[in-house]
Amino acid sequence: MGSDPQFAKYPNLGLAQTIFSISTNPAAVKSIQNAIQEHKMAPLYRHLAHPVEGMLNSSGEGSVQSPLKPPTRRESIISSNLLPAGRPRLMNVLPWDATIYEELKADNEKELAAIQKEEAAAEENAGETEIQAARGKRAEFWARVGDKDKAITAYEKVFEKAGPLGTKIDIVLAIIRVGLFFGDKLFVKKQVDRANMLVESGGDWDRRNRLKAYKGLHLLTIRSYNLAAPFLLDSLSTFTSYELCSYSSLVIYAVLAGSLSLKRVDFKAKVVDAPEIKAILGDGEEKVAALTGQISAGPAAGDEEMKDVSSSATPGPASTVVNLATLGTGSATQPEEETPMDFTPLASLVNSLYTGNYRSFFVSLAAVEETFLSQDRYLFEHRAWFVREMRLRGYQQLLQSYRVVGLDTMASNFGVTVEFLDRDLAKFIAGDRIPCTIDRVKGIIETTRPDDKNKQYADVVKHGDTLITKLQKYGQAVRLRGSERA
Repeated sequence: MGSDPQFAKYPNLGLAQTIFSISTNPAAVKSIQNAIQEHKMAPLYRHLAHPVEGMLNSSGEGSVQSPLKPPTRRESIISSNLLPAGRPRLMNVLPWDATIYEELKADNEKELAAIQKEEAAAEENAGETEIQAARGKRAEFWARVGDKDKAITAYEKVFEKAGPLGTKIDIVLAIIRVGLFFGDKLFVKKQVDRANMLVESGGDWDRRNRLKAYKGLHLLTIRSYNLAAPFLLDSLSTFTSYELCSYSSLVIYAVLAGSLSLKRVDFKAKVVDAPEIKAILGDGEEKVAALTGQISAGPAAGDEEMKDVSSSATPGPASTVVNLATLGTGSATQPEEETPMDFTPLASLVNSLYTGNYRSFFVSLAAVEETFLSQDRYLFEHRAWFVREMRLRGYQQLLQSYRVVGLDTMASNFGVTVEFLDRDLAKFIAGDRIPCTIDRVKGIIETTRPDDKNKQYADVVKHGDTLITKLQKYGQAVRLRGSERA
């Protein structure tokens, strides 16, 4: 077995993304139907399309319903959050066919019977290794067909009898992906902590690096961008977790998390000048330089003497989304190809934020929301919060350089009206997010930089008052007990 990952094929998280996009992408329905037929996914088909229990359907096509009485709905047999809150749901978009379901169910029962026969034969004539192999097939079967509870139960049975630590880590990572597929954040958090304990107890280098990507993605889904950024950025140079997401998706997650949470110096070193990110977001010359190692990340990146490149390295209209730096690594879970994607809005967001071109920054932020945040199942839920926090970062970056700024000037810099800027800044000022005041009469914004010495003095007085109050209560208690003894 060595360090090769096990149980990395299922579930297919790309299918969960397709299900997420079903309301906006008409071609997604056909892709889902093909996947269900190919992998015999009877439980998932029922979970999605059943006329009563399905997430995507409200009533059966052949059922008789009163026009005045809406059809009753029961909880689905599988608890999931494949379509997060706020995502528009189109009813009856995935047609239900009872005949197809029964055929898929029969195929599932036949395959399960074969697995059970193999396990029984292994118990009689073979050793524990063969028995574990049969149990592993059952776990992967349930993960493949989309039954969350049975897949987790089967993986846990394999985990109980697993010997090598690497195998146990792979099983927990597979369980994490089951939770990610169905959007169960609390369950994923527990399993990530579990995997972290196993890795810290002696996990190998490869699995330790793979877990970084899992941690980063989980933290991203619970809106902890500041904690997710280090894991995602560290994963860029050693990424092998293609069963989790594509490399281009990892770049998107890392750039968004880093842009929001990193300080300016770290933002330049780890995002703006990072060769792994330039290989995806950069222009033609930057891509070639990043891939050939002519540039490196760090404060001095870009100071190296650039060599001439051939005319064939001219910039193209859209960047390729394949990790060119890792081609040929031989990862068993590396996808054959990725959907071409235009990273121009994301590259513009990074460059405009760093260079202080705030008008372009706001335009790019809107494009990023439309192109990436609204189209990704992990980013969709917190897209409004991300846009708001990025606007705050732009405001803070401009205001920290000035004592007084004109409202008209700042509104012009950001390409918005004075009324919008006034309303937007007022929310952040009221929440103590920006230390400034707005004078509409004079039409200016005055920054109020905090005085560290006065703040320290106020903290000492506050803590001193608290200590004196506690000592007084303690003294009263001691005197009371002394009088009782007398």
